[in-house]
Amino acid sequence: MAKPEITLDYMKWFQEENNQSAKVNPFALLTRLFKDHGRKVGLSAFYYMLKASPVWLLPLVTANIINIVSYPERHTMSEFWLNLIVIILFILQNIPTHTLHISYISQAVRHVEAGLRSTLVRKLQQLSLSYHGDMNAGRLQSKVLRDVEAIDFLSRQMMMTIIPAAINLIVIIGLTLYHSWIVALFFVLMAPASIYLVRVFRNKMSSRNREVRKNIEAMSGKVSETVEMIPVTRAHGLEDVEIRKVDAALQDIRERGHRLDVLEAYFGSSSWVVFQLFQVGCLFFTAYLVHLDYMEIGDIVMYQGFFNMIIGSVSSILNVYPNLVKGMESLHSVTEVLLSSDTEEYKGRAKPEAFKGAFTFDNVSFRYKESDKHVLDHFCLEVKAGERIAFVGESGSGKSTILSLIIGFYKPQKGVIRIDGVPMEELSMKRYRQSLAIVLQNNILFSGTIRENISYGLPNISDEQIQQAVYMANLQDVIDGLPEGLDTSIGEHGGRLSGGQRQRIAIARALVRNPRIIILDEATSALDNVSERHVQGAIEQLMTGRTTFIVAHRLSTVRNADRIVVMKKGRIVEVGTYDELLAMNGEFYKLKNL
Repeated sequence: MAKPEITLDYMKWFQEENNQSAKVNPFALLTRLFKDHGRKVGLSAFYYMLKASPVWLLPLVTANIINIVSYPERHTMSEFWLNLIVIILFILQNIPTHTLHISYISQAVRHVEAGLRSTLVRKLQQLSLSYHGDMNAGRLQSKVLRDVEAIDFLSRQMMMTIIPAAINLIVIIGLTLYHSWIVALFFVLMAPASIYLVRVFRNKMSSRNREVRKNIEAMSGKVSETVEMIPVTRAHGLEDVEIRKVDAALQDIRERGHRLDVLEAYFGSSSWVVFQLFQVGCLFFTAYLVHLDYMEIGDIVMYQGFFNMIIGSVSSILNVYPNLVKGMESLHSVTEVLLSSDTEEYKGRAKPEAFKGAFTFDNVSFRYKESDKHVLDHFCLEVKAGERIAFVGESGSGKSTILSLIIGFYKPQKGVIRIDGVPMEELSMKRYRQSLAIVLQNNILFSGTIRENISYGLPNISDEQIQQAVYMANLQDVIDGLPEGLDTSIGEHGGRLSGGQRQRIAIARALVRNPRIIILDEATSALDNVSERHVQGAIEQLMTGRTTFIVAHRLSTVRNADRIVVMKKGRIVEVGTYDELLAMNGEFYKLKNL
């Protein structure tokens, strides 16, 4: 049988819900997740009824045997042997039916778990960079890993505890009602007590679970930051400071977790006492009915067995209730991401076959969220296809922001950016970005081989193209010095390489794409003089005939730009070639002297 594929159905549903409401009922969400698996859930419930039938039958058989031996004048030995054969057959069928019951549950739950994680990852790819900037990576990891695991556990509890317990209650009360409506009425009295217990503890447990969940997310963020800061921490001898920060967060989690554990223990003991009192009441009530000659002696054992099963079913529901609350809270946590409307601002669909690389910045103004100060203010610039434009200026003048706007990470609040005469908001960002090559100031490498990092996203790239990019980026000496060459693993974030080596890999990754538009943000800042000379020559070849945007603090690296744009406080103060700007004796001249 073919395995079901993980589809985008969850994403589509969440998008529909997001258009209708900012909140989703956790139970409705759980029901929706399993909507496409109704057949599996139904078959699982059916096989559960078959596999659990010996448990329901045993009190009846026990009562029959007691009554057969207690009242021989009313019964025959053939009834004795018939009861034995029936109970043995019912017990034996448990093996295949239990296996099928668990198999169908597993298929449904594991598919939902994988689909939910896939949906979360897809949503994370759609969220804006400002969202990722505000949301710590550790918190997002906690949602993808811990919260989805809690939802998986919730699903299993629902399938393997709640639904079976509900079936048990229905069957047992039905059997009891068939034999005695008076005893069945006594059993039904348990429902109000159970509901009252849940209502008393529900709000407190939900509140404390939410506190613990948020603290764990914050803790995940602190741990992630601590790990990233280890080189800085060690370099300054600040290990104790980081340990105290983490210990303080752990102490808070410990205290809140302890209060939650005590509340759950109080809830569990209260439910146990209530049901034990009901069980004692059932024993004496049925014994009194026998005394009144309303039923036979064996029926006491039968009803006591039924009542034990009812208590077991209700207790199992109440015992897992704290876990259900945790799972529901995790569902709420996941919906914070899935229902977020802070997605990428550009929604265009136009997909030109090719980009020439002409840009127009028409009165562009931009400021970051939660800031009243504009980073760019009425920025206007015409860039011809194939032109090399360098941005220089003091820190905070808006240079890197311009690059982020060109990439499409952010959308200006005012003005329009046009590419080949088409407004950016009309373009498909995915198609547009496939024509870009980017080398940022802080390069991002993943924990794979050098080959995988260079050919990232290009499965059909040839070895010849990779080798050419390696040569142009002055990486050949690095490759030759490694035991496995291009297939050498570079460690997490390229931790096994020097800063200059990581920079050259990022440049090779840009070179191999043969792009129409190039973005260089301090692309050679981590290189020594010799390597920079080789790479600069390679970049010169790469830039030929392609639109290039360069940000650099070392003014010598922008000497060959067609035009240099001097920025100050988000505005253009000077534009010209290197020699023209020096001749002006203006801002660029001051920067050069500095």
